[in-house]
Amino acid sequence: MRTVWFMTGNAGKVREAKHVLEPLGFNVQQLIIEGVDISEPQCDDLEIVARSKLEQARMHLPNRNDAIMVEDAGLFVDHLNGFPGVYSAYVLKTIGCEGLLRLMSEATTRGAEFQAVAALLLDGTVHISRGICRGVLAMNQSGSEGFGFDPIFVPDDIEIDGERHSTDGLTFADVDLSVKEQFSHRRKALDGLNDQLSTSEAASSS
Repeated sequence: MRTVWFMTGNAGKVREAKHVLEPLGFNVQQLIIEGVDISEPQCDDLEIVARSKLEQARMHLPNRNDAIMVEDAGLFVDHLNGFPGVYSAYVLKTIGCEGLLRLMSEATTRGAEFQAVAALLLDGTVHISRGICRGVLAMNQSGSEGFGFDPIFVPDDIEIDGERHSTDGLTFADVDLSVKEQFSHRRKALDGLNDQLSTSEAASSS
């Protein structure tokens, strides 16, 4: 199996990546780089941030023939003009879910979306895929299954193959991973990588 090093400190992200990429024959491993600061460009585009992280991470590959992947995601709140967006990790660390809900105390609309960009460097080629999940911010935190802003995000209902899927008002942190993956921005981005890699493999073998 080909090894993909996923640079992230979040084991939950690694589990989601394993579900998608291991059936393609990739051995997904977590890459934690100790003692090195990975800088982020000051911009409002997740793809630029992901490409920058990927370029920095490639210098720390255990084996230069392995693949490396990074993922960048953010919560974009309509009422706050897209904030926290690319600054979601910092906002989560500084004010947390409760702090963000306080910023929404006077809001008349609670629409928001999670966005994710997955970037994979494989054999010199960078594959980029995006995923978006629309929803609303809950009034209060709920649940313990997710991470990040999951406890305050309720996804919109979606339709898959003509069948409606809903969390019935539950947050991402209220439902288990199998349910979350039906809606997840991160899963959509990973599925996009899956499609690209499958297409490339089919083309190379034909």
